This record gives sequence, C-alpha cells and structure tokens, in this order.
Amino acid sequence: MNSLFRASRDLLRASATRGYASASFPDRKVAVLGAAGGIGQPLSLLLKLNPYVTELALYDIAGTPGVAADISHINSKGRVKGYAGEDQLGEALKGADVIVIPAGVPRKPGMTRDDLFKINAGIVRALVLKAAGVYDKRKVLGVTTLDVVRAKTFYAEKAGVDVGKVDVPVVGGHAGITILPLFSQTVPTPNVDLSPADIDALTKRTQEGGTEVVQAKAGKGSATLSMAYAGALMADACLRGLNGDSDVVECAYVESTVTDLPFFASKVRLGRAGVEEVYGLGELNDYERAGLKSLVPELQASIDKGVKFMQEA
Repeated sequence: MNSLFRASRDLLRASATRGYASASFPDRKVAVLGAAGGIGQPLSLLLKLNPYVTELALYDIAGTPGVAADISHINSKGRVKGYAGEDQLGEALKGADVIVIPAGVPRKPGMTRDDLFKINAGIVRALVLKAAGVYDKRKVLGVTTLDVVRAKTFYAEKAGVDVGKVDVPVVGGHAGITILPLFSQTVPTPNVDLSPADIDALTKRTQEGGTEVVQAKAGKGSATLSMAYAGALMADACLRGLNGDSDVVECAYVESTVTDLPFFASKVRLGRAGVEEVYGLGELNDYERAGLKSLVPELQASIDKGVKFMQEA
C-alpha cells in the first residue's frame, strides 16, 4: 500500500509542479460540495494528495465528519475539515480558491445524463443560491474532463501509442452526441492510419462511455472513480492557473462565442483570473463538421432547459 500511495502522490506532484522546480506555492483552499458521495469521496482523497492544496473543506448534507476524519489521517500537506448541513455551507465556502461540486444522484441503467437534470439541477441550484450571488463567466466551468480522459484512453489503445503522451480535444457538451472528440487533432499522430470506421467507433465509445460503466456495474453504480479522477485533474489545472502557470490548457464547458451556442465545451487557457482565453475549434474534417452540425440542436435544447430552470427557480 505504501508503494501505491507514493505512486499516486508522485503522479499528482509531477503534474502540479510542472514549471515550478524551486518555487513555493501560496496557500490554496479547495471546497468539495458533495464530499460524502460516490464521486466526492475518491475526489477528496485525490485532492488530499495534491501538493497545491493546503486546506480541504469537505461539505455534504450529512456524513462529512467521518469522511474528513478518515482522509485527514493521510500524511500529506493539506489540512482537512468536514462540514455538514446547510448551516455550515457558508463556512465551507469561505475563502475557497476552487469549489468543486460533485453532488448529485448516481446514474442508473436506462437513464441518460439528461434524465438526471431535474434532480441534479435542483441540487446545484440550492448550492448556488446560498453562495455569494455573483456570476463571473471566467470562473464557472463545467467539467467535461472525463470525456477527454476517455477519448485519450480509447485512442491510445487503438493506435498503439503511449496514453501519457496523447492529447485529444473534446468539444460540444457532455451527453450523447453532444460529445465530439476531435481525433483529427490528436497529438501525437499515430504510426498507423485509423480508418473512418475506427474513428466512428472511437467517437461512439467516447460518447457512450458512461453507459458502458453503468451497464458493467449492473445497476449498482455509475462512473464514480473515473469521474473523481477527472475532477481532480480539472481542480489541479485550476490551481496551477491561479498560481501563475502560463501553459494551462484544458477542455471545459464555458460561456462561449466559439459557436452560435451561448455555452460550449472547447479548449480554454486557465490563469489567475480563471478562464483567460477560449480557443476556437481549429480545422475540422468532414466527419467532425457533420458531428458538430448534429450536436447543435440537442445541445441548444439542453441549454434552453437549464436557463428556463434557473429563471423559474
């Protein structure tokens, strides 16, 4: 177990210390809202291993004192405190540099991500309305990192390349056909040519990755562990941006003018102010242009539903 801990810690440390060979990091507080859940617990564990995190605030409606006590025994830098119940939410958020919200119900067989909307949107709304009441588009990011993680993994397996060196931008949304991996822009270029059928299969597997896990778990859960990993990667990227790393680029779902849609996932550059630049789509091939055209109406409908929900709140 010691070797497993060291490997996990060193992996996160290597990511977090790129470009900071001798620098000291400022204190950073990270709050996890929904920390006692299936995603929140492993996410909190990963954040405890991140050397950027000096204070970890774990919040949920119940169960967080136990989670906090458990994680606090890990001999890494961050201090941990648990908060439970609505009356402690404000204290959990106070002074937080990064807030991660994994709160929500798990996806079950036969459910799409859209089916989760009515329940999970209510949870997030309750949290948002108790926060500061301000909106800064540079500092609100939808985490689509799991789509990127899956695209990288599936592509590397098929192309026979080192997954640690693969980068695949994934744009659009985070449900079904709205997820559009841009395999034509993958780095590095594979040594073998992938056929159109290969690319189509990789695209569909990326789009249905969540369903693959739900079915494999036979109704007993959804993609909690890989989602926690993805959330930890995005939180780490935000922290590196806040600390001044000049080359922090990730895919995220943000307010955008990249397309005619008001919100869209694409590559963004993170910095001290949050999202400092939203990148365009780059050159698309015919397959990707067709995918973009197909996803627009479905993503627009999802956006409209979300906007209406908040307006009626």
